[in-house]
Amino acid sequence: MNHHRDRRPPFTAFGKQTPVEIFSSLPTPCYVIDEGQLRQNGQILAELSKKTDCKILLAQKAFSNYDFYPLLGEYLSGTEASGLYEAMLGKEKMPQKEVHVFCAAYKEEEFDQLLETADHLVFNSPRQLKKFGAKAKQAGKSLGLRINPECSTQQEHEIYDPCAPGSRLGTTLEVWKQEMTEELTELLDGLHFHTLCEQDSDALEVTLQAVEDKFGFVLPKLKWLNMGGGHHITRPGYGLKKLEACIHQVKKNWQLQVYLEPGEACALNAGFLVTRILDIVKNGGCRIAILDTSAACHMPDVIEMPYTPPLYQARAVGEGEAPAYSYRLSGPTCLAGDVIGDYCFDQELKEGDLLVFGDMAIYTTCKNNTFNGMALPNIWRRGLDGALTQLTHFGYEDFKMRLGGP
Repeated sequence: MNHHRDRRPPFTAFGKQTPVEIFSSLPTPCYVIDEGQLRQNGQILAELSKKTDCKILLAQKAFSNYDFYPLLGEYLSGTEASGLYEAMLGKEKMPQKEVHVFCAAYKEEEFDQLLETADHLVFNSPRQLKKFGAKAKQAGKSLGLRINPECSTQQEHEIYDPCAPGSRLGTTLEVWKQEMTEELTELLDGLHFHTLCEQDSDALEVTLQAVEDKFGFVLPKLKWLNMGGGHHITRPGYGLKKLEACIHQVKKNWQLQVYLEPGEACALNAGFLVTRILDIVKNGGCRIAILDTSAACHMPDVIEMPYTPPLYQARAVGEGEAPAYSYRLSGPTCLAGDVIGDYCFDQELKEGDLLVFGDMAIYTTCKNNTFNGMALPNIWRRGLDGALTQLTHFGYEDFKMRLGGP
């Protein structure tokens, strides 16, 4: 089933010109990251931080375009990493800010370098805490354990539900009781949970109650609580007041420093993927536009999640009354399932037309690939003055270097 995310980008924020007109001169496919929208997101997050005294981190797994780290660093307290390389990137490109790391399991041969890089280390299991905790504590690091409150608040995106039965992510209360000794507990400075995915603050409220019910006994002994990511804070209509109340509740009940580590909220609606139509074919009653961009290579969440990304001057089939023309937008690879989605248009499409997909800053440039020898789309910056600047120059060598030696 293809889920439709109701978070269309602010295409109207371009002024008198349309995105198609603004991006018409760019070689396609390419990503465009909009500095103005990043700043708008940053301002919302900074205001939340100021009101509640929480600290907000950039989850680099969603957005790791480091050219924009100095910009985001004006609003955030640091970065969150899923492993050594992201930690190194955060430390290098957002210096003098906090570096937090969570990994489902740390590699022994990388751990010394992590200790040189990270400020906070979160372990996934008591076993990992026992293996590495004392050494990390001696190095002066702040340590946490990821917990699993076993409280699923989402139905649409099972692939992103860390509370699903059999999940490898986080320590359940049962495992805590079996494996967490007093000695291990004394190593902890905080707890971490991450259970949400593109959700509102009511889901956090439910989850926080589950955390209190299961792990409330240890919270008074700690210094911080990291409530993870998945909070759609910068989406229009998000329940900021309830989020603020949740943070204040934690601070009042247990006097803990609260961390949030959103990825999407930092770069929501701040990116575009610009593409052209290479050909239009027909199969029965289905008109299929083959683009020079690929769902599988350039927007993999479209297939993994799955979802239908927003598209300028079009809407997904099934969203409202259908205009006269519908097309299946597809990539040029050999994968039969390289399909972006079915869309309705007010006019007929033709070869060479420019299309602009929205909300393409997150889970795109950090997840793309060169399957089929597809070129990596170059990345452009759209400045506050509207100027377009090319940030990358990808080519054949970027495809080749991943597959062998010199």
